[in-house]
Amino acid sequence: MPRDPYEVLGVSKSASADEIQKAYRKLSKKHHPDRNPGDKAADAAYKEVQEAYEVIGDATKKANFDQFGFAGPPQAGFPGGGGFPGGFPGGGGFSGGFPGGGGGSNIDPEMAEELFKRFVGGGGMGGGEGPDLGDLFGGGRRKARPRGRRQPAEPIEAEVSVPFLVAATGGTIGLQIGDDHIDLKVPAGIEEGKKLRVKGDDSRPRDVLLKVKITPHAYFRREGNDIILDVPIGMAEAVMGGKVEVPTVGGERLEVKIRPGTNSGARLRLRGKGINGGDQYLVFKILVPQGELSEESRKLIEEFAKLNPQTPRANVAWA
Repeated sequence: MPRDPYEVLGVSKSASADEIQKAYRKLSKKHHPDRNPGDKAADAAYKEVQEAYEVIGDATKKANFDQFGFAGPPQAGFPGGGGFPGGFPGGGGFSGGFPGGGGGSNIDPEMAEELFKRFVGGGGMGGGEGPDLGDLFGGGRRKARPRGRRQPAEPIEAEVSVPFLVAATGGTIGLQIGDDHIDLKVPAGIEEGKKLRVKGDDSRPRDVLLKVKITPHAYFRREGNDIILDVPIGMAEAVMGGKVEVPTVGGERLEVKIRPGTNSGARLRLRGKGINGGDQYLVFKILVPQGELSEESRKLIEEFAKLNPQTPRANVAWA
């Protein structure tokens, strides 16, 4: 006999939808076959978690389970005695009775109609109305209300990590959702916190809403649609200028000129090399020699300073 779904997910009957979803995610991750290859116990636990969430993760099924003890149409008759051996119209064929026994006189006719519609789904009857069940339960004739359109289930929300370059230039990433492998399309220029929807299908009836978390890049940074790249240069390059080859977010490598007299923090703009028409900026960082200088190097630098006197703090307010 299947275990109580609340017990399987480790939550109480009063748990909120968010609490149920969090418990489901945690246990799915723990018992997922990809994490436990060849582990039959983990596989069984994973399936049990999926089945439990299928019941109490859906508001309608949860309400049915809380009220009647099961989420959908039963395979056998109702528990209790005093059934209907002939079955209902439409081929329901219930062999048991309703709870309470005794010929069914304790069942409210309107509730009976609702039960019938939920369990047999109107099988064998045309149109949008169920059978008239009032006389069966001693409540006079009651005509079933037309069935309305079923409200779509709320989407499952999760977080997805998207590599920096895929978020910048667009592409696809592979995802495992339950037993399904899908290729998620990521539009160029998507920003942190935006959401992508994966439509449900026959095997996964609920949509999945994925909140984007962009993985930081090793050297690119983003400011809106602009890309920032730090470019280290030496003292000689900063003073006399030079050339350097740099990468772009689009995959190109460009040779750019370093102007003589470039200061640390100076920016060079590469027009149109950012995201969706944005720019890429090179930020120059001057690196000075580390460690102890040789006597010859020291003399050369001192000579350079004498020949090129500077007052670097002349315009600083606190100097």
